[in-house]
Parts: sequence; structure tokens; C-alpha cells
Amino acid sequence: MAKSIAIPDEIIINKIYFIRGHKVMLDNDLAELYGVETKRLKEQVNRNINCFPKHFMFELSHKEYETLRSQNATLKRGAHSKYLPYAFTEHGVLMLSNVLKSGRAIEMSIKIIDVFVKFREMLLTHKDILLKLEQIEKKITGHDEEIQMIFSALKELIDPPQEPRKKIGFKSSKTK
Repeated sequence: MAKSIAIPDEIIINKIYFIRGHKVMLDNDLAELYGVETKRLKEQVNRNINCFPKHFMFELSHKEYETLRSQNATLKRGAHSKYLPYAFTEHGVLMLSNVLKSGRAIEMSIKIIDVFVKFREMLLTHKDILLKLEQIEKKITGHDEEIQMIFSALKELIDPPQEPRKKIGFKSSKTK
């Protein structure tokens, strides 16, 4: 590992998705970062499938893949494998570098894990803000009816209901 890989964190961050409640990276993105073909990466995973429990890696469903492709212009039809992609969690990324056993894979895994750790630290740093937002949300919840009542009162002030006016003009003896 004499030569360090110079890939900015932003590139890695843009390849992290939130799927099924987990921050994951897709097999094709990892293959690109590791400098291997997606086909070879999947072969190694399938040969060592016992190293990848469900919380390390899972295969996307057709619906998830279609949604992901529609949200990202970079995922175009036909540009990727005919097989559904694997999604690797932080632990799966680490295990993947052990399975691939290349210097670049190990170095990239360390860089990717560092990005995941930065995410976690950022969340912990901003946790107090999240707690404050939850407190504000709790205070606001239940005030919907009161807010609607205020809007109704404001509408009445702006456009007060008018009593029917007495008709003026000629009145025939029949209408009296």
C-alpha cells in the first residue's frame, strides 16, 4: 500500500443509499471503487456467501431497483447487469475487502468505512438538534384543531357574515 488512493469522500458519499433502513452501497459502485468487474465481485461473494449474513448484504427487489433507477439518472436501463444488484452495509463492505483480498480493495474499504464513521459522528453531533426538533414536534402536535379555529376566526374578521338586508324599492301590496 505504498501509493494511496486519492478518491474524495464526496464520490463515496454519493454512492451510499438508504435502503430498507440501512445505509448501503451497491455492488457495481463497489466494484468500480475496488477496480474489479461487477461480475467478478459477485462471483467472490457467491463463493463466500456464508461470510455475508442478511445484515451484511442483501439483494434488491425488482421494485427497489426500479425505484432506485428512476431516482438516479446514472442508473440507466441496460447499463448494468441483468441480475439484481447486491446492497452491502458497512459490515458487508468490510467483509467484501477480505473476500476480494486485493490491496486496492482493502485500502478502499478502509476509506469507505471512514466515510460511514463520519456519517455516524455527524449524526451523534447533531443528535441534540434532533431531540430539540422532537420536543418542538410534541408541543405542536395536538394543536391542529386550535389552529383551524384561529383560521376560522381570522376568515370571519376578514369577511364577516352579513345579515340579509331589507329590500328597498317599490313593494306591491302582495309582498307586504
